[in-house]
Amino acid sequence: MDTNLIETHELTKNYHVGGQVVHALRQVSLDIRAGDFVAVMGPSGSGKSTFMNLLGCLDGPTSGRYVLDGQDVSHLSGDALAKIRNAKIGFVFQGFNLLPRTSALENVELPLLYTGRHARERSQQAHAKLVAVGLADRADHHPSQLSGGQQQRVAIARALVNDPVLILADEPTGNLDTRTSVEVMAILQDLNRQGITVVLVTHEADISGFANRVITFRDGRVLKDDTAARPLDAREVLTTLPVEEEEDA
Repeated sequence: MDTNLIETHELTKNYHVGGQVVHALRQVSLDIRAGDFVAVMGPSGSGKSTFMNLLGCLDGPTSGRYVLDGQDVSHLSGDALAKIRNAKIGFVFQGFNLLPRTSALENVELPLLYTGRHARERSQQAHAKLVAVGLADRADHHPSQLSGGQQQRVAIARALVNDPVLILADEPTGNLDTRTSVEVMAILQDLNRQGITVVLVTHEADISGFANRVITFRDGRVLKDDTAARPLDAREVLTTLPVEEEEDA
């Protein structure tokens, strides 16, 4: 697609810590097209996490502009940002962030509780997303009954339940073994091929190889912005890895 889903214009974020100003993000200007798969890399303190927080409407910039899906969201109120998050963005985290005493289906349903939809409709939509990530038979299981890979797939289903235009994934494979990590990347690539824009933060160069674009931050600025001629295909990589039966936790 040629349309920009994300546009940042001199995006800047400063924090005041102990009487000093920390320049977390320094005038970052870049575009991300609808349908891109972007990996964001950089050492601790480089600005990548701050950048992701701004993209996810979890925080606002000190200065500059952020346009998401044609709307300038730079200086919206907290309530307005929450509506944008719920309508347009799905989040996937390293720690899964699932409610431990709640079933997989109920965890996936959570974002729908704020939409006013009927309980049956919420359940049907959540179940459809579990089907999409291959966990329909685990709908009634609690997180403690699921492996790490299965928990991350529940988290991806939850991220999808509102049909977002953008998935933000923060170290989504950080707690997973190699094969499970590639399985998660295969799901994200499948979703990307369906038209969902994916932006993920990772420290792992092999994981960034599945993206078609890698943006590297350092000292609050974009150090490199590289495009891959042929990203790794996760499903092809899976055929080269030993098959291990995934067990419940």
